[in-house]
Amino acid sequence: MKTLGADHYQELLLSDRPLIDLRAPVEFAKGAFPNSINLPLMNDQERAAVGTCYKRQGQMAAIELGHKLVRGEVKAQRQQAWKRFLDQHPDAVLYCFRGGLRSELSQQWIAEVGHERPFIEGGYKGMRTFLMEQTDRITSETRMWIVGGMTGCGKTDFLKLRQDMIDLEGLANHRGSSFGRQVTEQPTQIDFENHLAVQLMRHRRAGQRQLVLEDESRLIGRVSLPLEMHGRMQQAPLVLLEVNQEERVERILRDYVTDIAAAFIRRDGDALGFSNFQDHLLSAMDRIRKRLGDQHHRELRAVMQQGFEDQLKGSLDAHRHWIQALLNHYYDPMYRHQLEQRLERVIFRGDHQAVHQWLDHKAQG
Repeated sequence: MKTLGADHYQELLLSDRPLIDLRAPVEFAKGAFPNSINLPLMNDQERAAVGTCYKRQGQMAAIELGHKLVRGEVKAQRQQAWKRFLDQHPDAVLYCFRGGLRSELSQQWIAEVGHERPFIEGGYKGMRTFLMEQTDRITSETRMWIVGGMTGCGKTDFLKLRQDMIDLEGLANHRGSSFGRQVTEQPTQIDFENHLAVQLMRHRRAGQRQLVLEDESRLIGRVSLPLEMHGRMQQAPLVLLEVNQEERVERILRDYVTDIAAAFIRRDGDALGFSNFQDHLLSAMDRIRKRLGDQHHRELRAVMQQGFEDQLKGSLDAHRHWIQALLNHYYDPMYRHQLEQRLERVIFRGDHQAVHQWLDHKAQG
């Protein structure tokens, strides 16, 4: 019985090695590891029945039931699914929840169809614990700079030009504001944390001397940053991007109007895509209704709806109008208030070029 122990965890996660997750689909859906595929030994119903049997009658009875449920044609189908994948990915590694009975039995059945593959000792639970420990260790040992600035100043665009950064919003698939939802769904909390840990490990392996992150609240959409990591971000020095308002309006127009409209249309077609895009933006406006106040909300919503009509005619001016109004009356006052509480952390301010130069100098020091 060939296994890979905890000393292999890092290499498995950083090498993009294909991983076969043997857990039931309901387990996989809650979270898995990058580069893993769900080819379960048991489906959700079978797993539930075996689990109930284990609680009531013990391990031996549960094992016996499992063999009764997964045999004959069912067993052959699962063996063929493993074989098809392993024929294409012969270096894949197996894992179940704890690296126990499911891994051992699957390994045996996979050998029957011509593949000898190792499984991971400790399974999902062991590697998940390892990843959380890595996040805590790396963020505690690495010098951290936090890039802030007013809404629309281009923090994400700025970060994408750097090798020493991690794009938290990219990992979360959310832009971090009321208007920040994307066309595709966010990852689960576990998937977000696992991918974040792997990115931090890659950052360390690349020999980066500092970690540059965007200024974020703990929640990015519906996923949250690890508590200890976010606490360290709240203590790290702030570097502020300063950009004129016209440029900010145009960037928001691109990010939240034209690009998102195009994404919906690509996914859903012209008519339905544009309709879903309208619902997307109107819902975002509705989510900040209480903060705007009823009258201001109604006014901006009306301008946004006019913007949709004008957009179909080739004009984006109405969209620019509500964006500028939101900056003037909502986002900028809120940002200034929050910044006042953190002025002692501000270590540098400048445009994109100046901040890049400053951070590059710090990386060499």
